[in-house]
Amino acid sequence: MLERACWIILGILIHLPPFAAFFVPSLITRLYGVAPDGMNFALLQHRAALFGVIVVACLWAAFDSDVRKLAVTLTALSMISFLVIYGIYGQPDTLRTIAITDLIGLPFLAYVGWKAFLSS
Repeated sequence: MLERACWIILGILIHLPPFAAFFVPSLITRLYGVAPDGMNFALLQHRAALFGVIVVACLWAAFDSDVRKLAVTLTALSMISFLVIYGIYGQPDTLRTIAITDLIGLPFLAYVGWKAFLSS
C-alpha cells in the first residue's frame, strides 16, 4: 500500500504538472519563465511530452511490480539529471520551485527504488 502510494505521488504530484504543459503550453512560460516564441519554447514543450513517459511509468509501476525497476530508472534519470543541471547552472531562481519539487520527490523515489532493487 505504501509503495503504491509513493508511485502515485511520483506520477501525479511530481510529474503530472510538467506533463500538463504539453497540453497547456502557457504553463511553460509559468513554470520555466520562457516566452512562447522560439526554439527554447519548442524544446520545453517536447520535454513536457517526455514527462508523459514518466507519468505513465510511475502509474504503471504502482500496479505492476514487473515494470518497477525500469520505472525507477526512468524517474531517477529525470529527477537527478535535472537537479545536477540545476546545480551546474548556478541554481537559477526561475527553476527553484522545480528543484524543490524534485527534492521533495527524492525520498519517495528512494523508497520505491529500494523496494524494486533491494527487497526483491
